[in-house]
Amino acid sequence: MQGEFGGLIGFGSAGRAAYAIDPAASRGRLHPEPASPTRTPFQRDRDRIIHSTAFRRLNNKTQVFLYDEGDHYRTRLTHTIEVAQIARALARALRLDEDLAEAVALSHDLGHTPFGHAGERALDRAMAPYGGFDHNAQSLRVVTRLERRYPDFDGLNLSWETLEGLVKHNGPLMAPDGDPADLPAAIRAYSAEQDLALSTFASAEAQAAAIADDIAYDAHDIDDGLRAGLLDVRGLAEVPFLAGIMDEVARLHPGVSGPRLVNEIVRRVITRMIEDVIQQSLATIAAADPRSADEVRHLGRQTVGFSPSLAEADRAVKAYLKRHVYRHERVMSVMRAAERLVERLFERYFEDPAALPDEWQPRAEDAEPARRARRIADFLAGMTDRYALREHKRLFDAWPDLG
Repeated sequence: MQGEFGGLIGFGSAGRAAYAIDPAASRGRLHPEPASPTRTPFQRDRDRIIHSTAFRRLNNKTQVFLYDEGDHYRTRLTHTIEVAQIARALARALRLDEDLAEAVALSHDLGHTPFGHAGERALDRAMAPYGGFDHNAQSLRVVTRLERRYPDFDGLNLSWETLEGLVKHNGPLMAPDGDPADLPAAIRAYSAEQDLALSTFASAEAQAAAIADDIAYDAHDIDDGLRAGLLDVRGLAEVPFLAGIMDEVARLHPGVSGPRLVNEIVRRVITRMIEDVIQQSLATIAAADPRSADEVRHLGRQTVGFSPSLAEADRAVKAYLKRHVYRHERVMSVMRAAERLVERLFERYFEDPAALPDEWQPRAEDAEPARRARRIADFLAGMTDRYALREHKRLFDAWPDLG
């Protein structure tokens, strides 16, 4: 591999910290390409992700609530956009490469199935005899194999640093002496082509994208839970962190109610968490004093993250949402039905590959069951909610009842 960036007009590194990723020193792409005269490698990655088919499909994939429950609930796409905005804010404050943080954030959910984690659970069960299914590994598969846009290679041919961040944003995937056989199949297969240093932490930029995902989840699931009537504002006081924010809002804006109250609570959740991550991460960086991005990778711990007190608050918020939103019977009944739908589709395609669309028909090399199953998983994981419903109607002559 070789680096691709040099001499971008008007681009300087004066504002970038020593521990940030330098786009001029990128490790390049699996398939070398001429450098862009106007974009860094990570700006180019971001643009390729945004223009991909998989990115567009996120608009019709469930976050928590199905598309037909209302137009204002988050989808997998709007969630991704919110994560990217928070990741950029963190990267800017920490003097990281904002474009890399954004690219990792924009790509992190490309492998998600229809119907959110319900679809992932169903597909993982169906794929259990064939290596299982993991949405993070599927995201790697999407950007390295399944997107078919360029004449010279499959996938998007993203830079090494973006792929590293996509795969490892939540931490190392194996110990230095670990067994690669324990990795998800898609990651293990790609690692044979390009070493992503799976035993180290990812860059600070990727870590910023990961914590941005947590912040976005907490904030927008409170917002959507209130909109859906599964939560009420007074009940939020069950979580001390949220109770403190509500007291602050009541003191500063007495009498505020309705959507204005909800927005004020949600925006303060986001602000408080972002400010905590910035303060804590700067302290962690100052103590460790990493002089390069590679030193960040080898610190042996996260560099970008919450303080201990906010980490506890984050756990409390997630536990509250799990009890009152994710495990609410209204949500669970829909998700159980969605799981059955995905399982039925998989079983039908596996038993009758001719039921697949022409472009997804098994090829000669897919005669082996595990390869055929992976091809079906690729097809299913790429579906939107609406497409999965239409496929069920086509194959079983019935619209599934999702509650």
